[in-house]
Amino acid sequence: MRTEAVEDYLKAIYLLGTGRGSVTTVALAERLKVSAPSATGMLKKLAELKLVKHEPYHGVVLTAAGRKIALEVIRHHRLLELYLAEALGYSWDKVHAEAEKLEHHISEEFEDRIATLLGNPVTDPHGDPIPAKDGSLPPQTGLRLSDAKEGEAVVVERIGAQDAGQLNYLGSLGLRPEADVTFIGRAPCDGPVHLRIGQADHHVGLNLAREIFIRRKTKP
Repeated sequence: MRTEAVEDYLKAIYLLGTGRGSVTTVALAERLKVSAPSATGMLKKLAELKLVKHEPYHGVVLTAAGRKIALEVIRHHRLLELYLAEALGYSWDKVHAEAEKLEHHISEEFEDRIATLLGNPVTDPHGDPIPAKDGSLPPQTGLRLSDAKEGEAVVVERIGAQDAGQLNYLGSLGLRPEADVTFIGRAPCDGPVHLRIGQADHHVGLNLAREIFIRRKTKP
């Protein structure tokens, strides 16, 4: 019963719930670009398989078995993204779509060989953590660039955006994992944020800034 659709749903529930939170049917349907009735039908199937716990009007959460499968698929996906970027020369805005096609079809042996070849990496090209073989993940701050303080110096931790156009744009600004950024300020009324990257000043839309996760610089 472990089909591509089942894996896609479990992965989406994990990502939307950041691992352990409850996810609504509407949010899941939007994420997977399916109708709400289709999502509801699949959730009933996943509940019968004991991969999720689903209560009408209260959302859905993964069981331990569902979380294990979700993390396996996420590990495949992020290892493939890094392999495509480092071994095959794909740009970081192209790897997501390719990894989506391949993540369901690689064997555990192939996964292990990729990990060994890449030196057992812990993050993908966008800074997202790669689950370890046992399903463990390193801690993340969860702090968004849009929430930085005026004048604060921060480091980009990861990029949540998956749209190729957005990634291409952010890359052109130098907004990549481990980039040093100074948050100058934000325009009123949900206006763009003003950033200094290196010696250049840039303005980035607020919604896009919310997709950039950062960590604060530790004081010397």
